[in-house]
Amino acid sequence: MNAVVIAVIAVLVLSLLRINVVFSLILGSLIGGLVGGLGIEGTLGAFTDGVGGGANVALSYAMLGGFAVAIASTGLPEAMVRGIISISGKKDTAQSKKRTRALILIMILIMACFSQNVIPVHIAFIPLLIPPLLTIMNDLQIDRRLTATILTFGLVTPYMLIPAGFGQIFHDIVATNMTSSGLEVSSDQVTKAMIIPALGMVAGLIIALFSYRKPRVYQDIALPVPEEVKEENVQLKKTALIFSIAAIVAALAVQIWTDSMVFGALAGIIVLYITRTVKWKEADAILTNGMRLMAFIGFVMISASGFSSVIGATGDVESLVKTAADAIHGSQALGALMMLIVGLLVTMGIGSSFSTVPVIATIFVPLAIELGFSPMAIIALVGTAGALGDAGSPASDSTLGPTSGLNADGQHDHMWDTVVPTFLHYNLPVIAFGWVAAMIL
Repeated sequence: MNAVVIAVIAVLVLSLLRINVVFSLILGSLIGGLVGGLGIEGTLGAFTDGVGGGANVALSYAMLGGFAVAIASTGLPEAMVRGIISISGKKDTAQSKKRTRALILIMILIMACFSQNVIPVHIAFIPLLIPPLLTIMNDLQIDRRLTATILTFGLVTPYMLIPAGFGQIFHDIVATNMTSSGLEVSSDQVTKAMIIPALGMVAGLIIALFSYRKPRVYQDIALPVPEEVKEENVQLKKTALIFSIAAIVAALAVQIWTDSMVFGALAGIIVLYITRTVKWKEADAILTNGMRLMAFIGFVMISASGFSSVIGATGDVESLVKTAADAIHGSQALGALMMLIVGLLVTMGIGSSFSTVPVIATIFVPLAIELGFSPMAIIALVGTAGALGDAGSPASDSTLGPTSGLNADGQHDHMWDTVVPTFLHYNLPVIAFGWVAAMIL
């Protein structure tokens, strides 16, 4: 059997059995390498060569975690929660709770969408926004699986559809790789072709609103705060709030300017240091605690990079696509479905839609041309196949990011509360809508 299929299935099964995702990725890499004929030495070599690719992302998460906890210690989160309550009214009536619930979810959706295009900071906002809201979300009994699906929607749909920020990068990748594969395509065409597949994400979000509408009870667990942080640090002082906002603005501005989450977080921390919003004697404990909270995600990304390297080294991605092509027998309907399923498998293994497109475009474009698909239909196939799996992959930013915020108090399971819900609500509808786009465009 194909090494890619076996490796991805191994990772998913092990993760669903609640084996740590990092260990699942490492074991999946070993299984995939051995099945792919790399042998022990070849597999270890490919994995070792690949892990370095995740180091920058891991460091970024660590810095963001430290910055998030530092912001939390200033009192800004409490001010945010009080602001939401004041806008929606008191929490002691059913109507006010509904307004507050709607306001929180709409705010999270807007922030997630803006993070891809308007202020392209990707998941950097999550550890700043979500943990402080957990207390009020617990009080409102909001199902965190719904919040996870909302966050993932905002992290994926905008770049699929809107040619700005990360969306511009994604559309350019699709157009460039399709052009180099024999079909000249412009970014404007990508935008038009992705409208129908993006509607699959909208349909999934609507379904999720009904799936997780019932209240879910969580315990009120205080977020871990170092003992060195004194009580007066969390008082709502106007100067602290102003400097906290300035630190966030500085972090976002530097991140956009340098295209680096590491230096963006560093800029925000420096602002907090200089203004003494965070005291020097307490800073080390605060930052260390924040890095500890985000360490898990960093290790997942490092392991995922190694896994991707092993999968690429086997050469079985191309073999998987050719096998799918042989099974089509000239049928456009079956061909479209097979290409989308292959894209889903590859993206779930690699964990990045941006990295998947170059892998599949070289094979999909000639195959789709041979089957008689129109240029717009081929764009829809490649773009959808690339985006599939970004939601629902254990190693994707679009699932790890939501988990990093929602599991701050240890009550949100990555696989069962983020990965499985996003897979069911987004990948299945997107396959359906992507298939429709390929058949009618």
